[in-house]
Amino acid sequence: MNFVAFAMSILVSATAVAQASPPNGADPWTPAKSIGMYAYPKNHQNADQQLKDESECYGSAKQQSGVDPQTSASAEPSASEQKAAQEQAAQEAGKSTPKGGTAKGTAGGAAGGAAIGAIAGDAGKGAAIGATTGAVAGRRQQKKAEKEAKKQASQQTAESQQQSQAQATAQHQAALDSFKRAFSACMDARGYSVK
Repeated sequence: MNFVAFAMSILVSATAVAQASPPNGADPWTPAKSIGMYAYPKNHQNADQQLKDESECYGSAKQQSGVDPQTSASAEPSASEQKAAQEQAAQEAGKSTPKGGTAKGTAGGAAGGAAIGAIAGDAGKGAAIGATTGAVAGRRQQKKAEKEAKKQASQQTAESQQQSQAQATAQHQAALDSFKRAFSACMDARGYSVK
């Protein structure tokens, strides 16, 4: 008879442990764990009481801090959105670079070519050669200036995007810290050590 009572108590204990433990040995979800914190009962509170206290403190902290830790920080723009913004900035910068490099180069080249041509004996031919050379050089300088302006605008846009995202992340982290302080204060008042 004692053996049967002993076997029954082991069976009941094993069933209780199996029902109390989560499947696959995973820790059960708790509000504290969802925000990366751990709560330890100081006054021997049972698991059900701890879950109730955590849930109530979670709601209280949410109300007091105005923060819902389940919402993520503002979404970072996708890579395609970032690239599109950089390309748009580059296009705008290309439009704002000074125009007329070809004409200026032509005029300068023609004047220089005419002077050299006059010395050589044919000012007209010298002016034509100088104008062509000046036009090519002027256009090359203008394209180089446009390319540099586009590159600089793209870099500035990328830096601005990174700075905005870092600021948003910092603000979200500060809000989470505020929530965690409110949650910890509530749990401490209910007899828990929270880390």
